[in-house]
Amino acid sequence: MTKITFIGAGSTVFAKNLLGDILSFPELADATISLMDVNPERLRTSEIVAHKVAEFFGAKPKIEATLDRRKALDGADYAISMFQVGGYKPSTVIDFEIPRKYGVRQTIADTLGIGGIMRALRTIPVFLETTRDMEAVCPDVTFLQYVNPMAMNMWAINRASKIKSVGLCHSVQGTAEALAGDLGIPYDEINYVCAGINHVAFYLRFERDGQDLYPRLREVAEAGSFGRRYRNLADKVRYEVFKRTGYFVTESSEHFSEYVPWFIKRDRPDLIEKYEIPIEEYITRCELQTAEWESLRARFERGDLEITHQRSHEYGSLIIHSLETGQPRVIYGNVANHGLIDNLPIGCTVEVPVLVDKSGLQPTRIGALPPQLAAIMQTNVNVQSLAVEAALTGKREHIYHAAMLDPHTAAELSLEQIWAMVDELIDAHGEMLPTYTA
Repeated sequence: MTKITFIGAGSTVFAKNLLGDILSFPELADATISLMDVNPERLRTSEIVAHKVAEFFGAKPKIEATLDRRKALDGADYAISMFQVGGYKPSTVIDFEIPRKYGVRQTIADTLGIGGIMRALRTIPVFLETTRDMEAVCPDVTFLQYVNPMAMNMWAINRASKIKSVGLCHSVQGTAEALAGDLGIPYDEINYVCAGINHVAFYLRFERDGQDLYPRLREVAEAGSFGRRYRNLADKVRYEVFKRTGYFVTESSEHFSEYVPWFIKRDRPDLIEKYEIPIEEYITRCELQTAEWESLRARFERGDLEITHQRSHEYGSLIIHSLETGQPRVIYGNVANHGLIDNLPIGCTVEVPVLVDKSGLQPTRIGALPPQLAAIMQTNVNVQSLAVEAALTGKREHIYHAAMLDPHTAAELSLEQIWAMVDELIDAHGEMLPTYTA
């Protein structure tokens, strides 16, 4: 019987969606589902929800819930990670408040920038413990990794462990769907090839029936007729980057604006307004999600919330189904760059098409990216590399180095300010971080 372990199952809504995707497949309806979290209250809610999802599908899985990660992983065929070390409070709040004092404003702060660096330093040690558990109790597991900062986490996992793993995100398929909407074309009529690094991958081809759709997207860009996205924000940053580079990037405008030095500047408040950049948007999102979860939890536990399910666009269930049944599919995954993208560093985490079937996960070789795209990505890879080096070696100096090379941080602060900000962040996170040597 297939065993699927959810690590961080207290992310109830995300776990519910993935579980619904999995149990909708008849071949997976009798799987063992092992739910693990460090928060017993959230775990209890997710266990209730799991049983309700199974009931909705008429499925008969074996559902377990435990606070013990190694027990949850014991004998697992698949493991799915979905946790946030340090949570919204205190850790995410710290990652926004201290940089703000120094003049660094952020939107999401979970992938790059000083917020992404600190999140990686909190998260990578947990992944190292997790993969050691896997090597001991489920060495043949396939690890489906959803936690940000995706590229840094996957780079550390691949350097430190031999566990089969792939990082999963929904930005490639999500953006393709949004662009199809901008063009007024059904999403299922679009085909594309996309490659790069997580959140900074670009569509190298974007077509319909073999016809290049980039000319039509340029018309949309010139007319400003593109749609609004999350929180009704216009997609102005990405369309501006499209105009300047010739290719469209996968992650949202609010995310991408903090990966580059061009849009968020202390002395240019007009840019914030012009490009509709939602400063500290993630803080607002976390507050809303926390309130929503409290409401959902109460209703789930009272039993007065009816379960429904519409298949999500997450790849996790599709990968498991293809590996179990042999049905071939192409997904986009984050994997180590060994012969996949020529003009990015060997071993860094790249996002490329991946064929999945009975033979496993088979990444696609892309070759060389357009040089302007590789150059933008390299500025991000520099930061990722040094943050991972700090996490794996325990050397504090590399935390400073990662921050000083971050495009947004470097555009705002002097070296003295960067050093002082890093010191204050390390002190504030306290026991959430390991001890670093000088």
